[in-house]
Amino acid sequence: MDARVISKAKLPSRYVTEGPARAPHRSYLYAMGLSAAEIAQPLVGVASCWNEAAPCNISLMRQAQVVKKGVAAANGTPREFCTITVTDGIAMGHQGMKSSLVSREVIADSVELTMRGHCYDALVGLAGCDKSLPGMMMAMVRLNVPSIFIYGGSILPGSYRGRQITVQDVFEAVGKHSVGTISDAELLEIEQVACPSAGSCGAQFTANTMATVAEAIGLALPYSCGAPAPYEMRDRFNFASGEKVMELIAKNIRPRDIVTLKALENAATVVSATGGSTNAALHLPAIAHEAGIKFDLFDVAAIFEKTPYIADLKPGGKYVAKDMFEAGGIPLLMKTLLDHGYLHGDCMTVTGRTLAENMEHVAWNESQDVVRPANRPITKTGGVVGLKGNLAPEGAIVKVAGMSELKFSGPARCFDSEEECFEAVTQRNYREGEVLVIRYEGPRGGPGMREMLSTTAALYGQGMGGKVALITDGRFSGATRGFCIGHVGPEAAVGGPIGLIKDGDVISIDAVNGTIEVALSDAELAARAKKWKPRKTDYQSGAIWKYAQTVGSARDGAVTHPGGAEETHCYADI
Repeated sequence: MDARVISKAKLPSRYVTEGPARAPHRSYLYAMGLSAAEIAQPLVGVASCWNEAAPCNISLMRQAQVVKKGVAAANGTPREFCTITVTDGIAMGHQGMKSSLVSREVIADSVELTMRGHCYDALVGLAGCDKSLPGMMMAMVRLNVPSIFIYGGSILPGSYRGRQITVQDVFEAVGKHSVGTISDAELLEIEQVACPSAGSCGAQFTANTMATVAEAIGLALPYSCGAPAPYEMRDRFNFASGEKVMELIAKNIRPRDIVTLKALENAATVVSATGGSTNAALHLPAIAHEAGIKFDLFDVAAIFEKTPYIADLKPGGKYVAKDMFEAGGIPLLMKTLLDHGYLHGDCMTVTGRTLAENMEHVAWNESQDVVRPANRPITKTGGVVGLKGNLAPEGAIVKVAGMSELKFSGPARCFDSEEECFEAVTQRNYREGEVLVIRYEGPRGGPGMREMLSTTAALYGQGMGGKVALITDGRFSGATRGFCIGHVGPEAAVGGPIGLIKDGDVISIDAVNGTIEVALSDAELAARAKKWKPRKTDYQSGAIWKYAQTVGSARDGAVTHPGGAEETHCYADI
């Protein structure tokens, strides 16, 4: 395929490269060393979330250089730019986590603005940390220019005294240390060996969950999201992605041709089948929103309800992302799901072929036990469950992968911030059988909908993971395990029932039947609602304040603009 035959008559870059009036614009391109021939070619944005904040992103700049070689080899002109990321592992457990979900919107917005301002014709996006993956995919669907997503790859597992560990073990070690189960020296040893390479957190936490989504939804090349960051073979995928995006320009295959309702259902299916992060129930509706497709928390939960759990991955299982890649990768998982009727095979992908066509030559690997056949699952229903009831009229979500007890009932113990609850847990100031409630941590009330991994991991480290439940209008990390319910909506900050309950109110959670109820009558809840008053947050200026002014409910993905349904023109068609 020769990109030199691609006409710029309908491409965005014609506005900055074509005709006498664009001589000033071209002069800037000449200043950066481009030739006349390169200026005449399609301009491809290569967006990277590279930074030195964490191992998730540290390899992305190097990988972007290989993408650029692929674009150039196919007669396109790559234009590299970077955007931000907030790394959850470092932001976790303090006020910095309020920046995390906000960063998803900033990533999508900044990629959009860079592409719009410079009139690039296509996009290859590289991402590593949790929110950068959905943020980059949201930008692709919003812009609707030919696009390919690249995951920077997972980290290699650490080794602690002969046992494979991840950062999850470090968080849980903090809980063990707080009760004297391990010493200062042991904690230091664990923290120094848990993360031995570049790459995103190694188990089926949020980054690897959304990487699995990227392949299943069709925006990433097959196998590309499974290869760990340190593997040199990643360069094959990077180069191929650069070449392939030029083919997508020639064929005019765009993200909204790929991200359809069926593709979103495929994405939700792989999340549940892998026991993936509950955060996917926030990110999939947000990606759908960019295309103008209605696909909310309840739609995601309906897919979860009928999907078998088949991948034995941490935090609920035994294996990490590297193990699944070496067993056959994400296509192995998708192949068995497709063969047993759980995926839509007719969805278009960035290969230019359908999902079913991509799977034609994928053979089942009998010598591995990371992924089970879909007709012989670990459990018949998915690893993630949606909940609804008088405590969560707009829904809630719980990860049940690896759990044996799926029902819990107990008296509420209420906290109005994560810090309050973490302090109580650290001091062992709670009782077995209680339902710990963390509220005013939702998208608007936080603001920013923080994750609660520090608290949940401390509980697990204290041996209380199955002896208490925890609910919040905030989020949980993909590394969270135990009876932890997040995304409770409406959130407390807008008068949701979670903000009305008091210590001692009995809360019942049933992940079998999908219910979450507080033992209060409608009349009592209504009486309490009359007395409830909105609270001010301590963020009354800056980016987090701006986010709180526009963010919507978790049910719809905590989005901040009207989305594709209200679009009057699409960037790709300017």
